[in-house]
Amino acid sequence: MSVEVSARSYWIGYQTILIKEITRILRIWAQTLIPPVITMSLYFVIFGAIIGRRVGEMGGLPYMEFIVPGLIMLSVITNAYGNITSSFFGAKFGKHVEELLVSPLPPWIILAGYVSGAVFRALTVGVLVWLVAAFFSGFHMYNVAVTISILFLTAIVFSLAGFINAIYAQKFDDISIIPTFVLQPLTYLGGVFFSVSLLPGITQQIALVNPIVYMVNAFRYGLLGVSDIPLWIAYAITLGFGTVLFVICLTLLKRGIGLRS
Repeated sequence: MSVEVSARSYWIGYQTILIKEITRILRIWAQTLIPPVITMSLYFVIFGAIIGRRVGEMGGLPYMEFIVPGLIMLSVITNAYGNITSSFFGAKFGKHVEELLVSPLPPWIILAGYVSGAVFRALTVGVLVWLVAAFFSGFHMYNVAVTISILFLTAIVFSLAGFINAIYAQKFDDISIIPTFVLQPLTYLGGVFFSVSLLPGITQQIALVNPIVYMVNAFRYGLLGVSDIPLWIAYAITLGFGTVLFVICLTLLKRGIGLRS
């Protein structure tokens, strides 16, 4: 097979997986897109409009503005992770994944297709939440490049993390354990509702182990121009996690761990 034919077949395979994922997301839009927007709207009302009046300022910003980047990032993280776990595990459960494994597509194309689908949903929800946030606090964009790049990278990182969860999951209950007991605590302690600089001594050091802290702060810098973390460190941590997770996902897919019975 020539390089040109190989590249074309890979592109067709990637497109097929991506279109399938996007079609699935849009077909059940009432479950995939609307609920997170409603949930985030409630956060804006309760934490921003009501509690925010009592808090006043956080990090030199009105509290409503301060929590906007964190809530957008929260929606991106949970939807990127949740989409790929449910979709890929569904393919495992329905035995559809076996067709992919015996196809001539390389593992990285399969991984790229599913990750791209999850990123599509995460960014779509993120934009919708952003529009809701603009209603409450106005539209802000301090640095376009940082805003878009960190949003995209975060969606990829948690898509890859969700893929690992889906590979090891043996039943539907298994895909909710990590989001409930690991992902949710990390996101809420990741600087979404507060500035990490307010934490005392050792607690602040512990919080800095959480990678979500770096992603939220980088995105907050992109939107509002403020951050508790140097920007280059945030990018280094995000890219480092993404690289490690990509290698793990590719290795698991190549070896067929959790996929071949």
